[in-house]
Amino acid sequence: MNEARIAISTAASLEEAERIASALVEQHLAACVNLVPQLKSIYRWQGEMEEASEVLLIIKTTAPCLGALESTLRSLHSYSIPEFLVLDVTSGNPAYLNWILESVTPHPTPSKSS
Repeated sequence: MNEARIAISTAASLEEAERIASALVEQHLAACVNLVPQLKSIYRWQGEMEEASEVLLIIKTTAPCLGALESTLRSLHSYSIPEFLVLDVTSGNPAYLNWILESVTPHPTPSKSS
C-alpha cells in the first residue's frame, strides 16, 4: 500500500513559508516542501470577499506523519485557520515514492487531552 501523501497549505509571506518548510523537513515530517510564491488567492472570509498574495506550500510526506505534520504546521502558522489539505498519491516514480518514505519518520498522532 502506498503511504505517500501530498499536503498543501498557503502562507502569508515567503519568510513564513520558508520557516514552516524548514521546520517540517528538519523534523522529518516532510521529505520536501516546494514553495510557489506570488500566488493570488480570492476567497470569502467572515462574510467578506478578500484577496491576498500568498505562498503555496506543496508538502511531500506520508500518511503516518500527517497528524504530527498538521500539528506542527498549525503551531508555526500565522493564520487562525491555516489551509491543510491532503491528497492521496495513487501512483508515481517508484524510486521517488521510496525516497519520500525513507526521508520522513513516522510520528505518533498527537493525543487530545480530555
